Amino acid sequence: MAFKSPKAIVGAALNIGKAKTELSIPKMLVLGFLAGAFIAFGGLLAIVVGKGSPGIAAENPGMAKFIFGGVFPVGLLLVVIAGSELFTGNCGLITPACLAGKAKWSGLLKNWVFVYIGNLIGSLFVAFFLSYLTGITTGEPWLSASQAIAVGKVSKSFGALFWRGVGCNWLVCLAVWLAVASDNIIGKIWGIWFPIMAFVALGFEHSVANMFFIPLGIFLGADVTWGQFFITNLIPVTLGNIVGGAGLVGLVYWWLYGRDTG
Repeated sequence: MAFKSPKAIVGAALNIGKAKTELSIPKMLVLGFLAGAFIAFGGLLAIVVGKGSPGIAAENPGMAKFIFGGVFPVGLLLVVIAGSELFTGNCGLITPACLAGKAKWSGLLKNWVFVYIGNLIGSLFVAFFLSYLTGITTGEPWLSASQAIAVGKVSKSFGALFWRGVGCNWLVCLAVWLAVASDNIIGKIWGIWFPIMAFVALGFEHSVANMFFIPLGIFLGADVTWGQFFITNLIPVTLGNIVGGAGLVGLVYWWLYGRDTG
């Protein structure tokens, strides 16, 4: 069989989640840095390609969103296939391992905290050194687009951002689920691409992606403060990501298929 059944996916996820909790803190930080940078690469590509044709956005906004979302998945492809630690994906993988008794809740907390920190550092690295200092986003239409993205992400209500975070990580963790399901690299690529394209095109909110998008806007002079980044956006989005990934994927699929897994 070229892919795993839903029950077999859960079985594999339990082992993956357990292994993630057993990583050393230095490895969590470095692998988290890589994942943050990889997601930022996807974000930068989405800006350059998706926001590089304002005429399309003006005449066909749906197509513009599809293009923006269509190139962003390169980030999670690198995360899953090259190997790194992404906070949002780990919400869906470690939670069922803890519920099944294979991993400790203290290990989950340690992983989430240090991977989150690593993700932030990697995202900021790409935003400042590879996007801002290189000048890739300092010209038009990318300058205005980057500023507008940052402003838009801190202009929504707590509830809107929370629920957009829920929708986002429901799809992100399903993408990880599909990647686990496949036993070949092409299957993993297609399994990841569709859900990630969907969450970006729909306008859902991903905490790690926002660690790139909002700081980049700040570096480029957007009317956004660091306080707005962390408090107005990152807190509700992160909470929503936890509910979407840990609850609607990790908890639900553990309840369906993992409770009898020893």
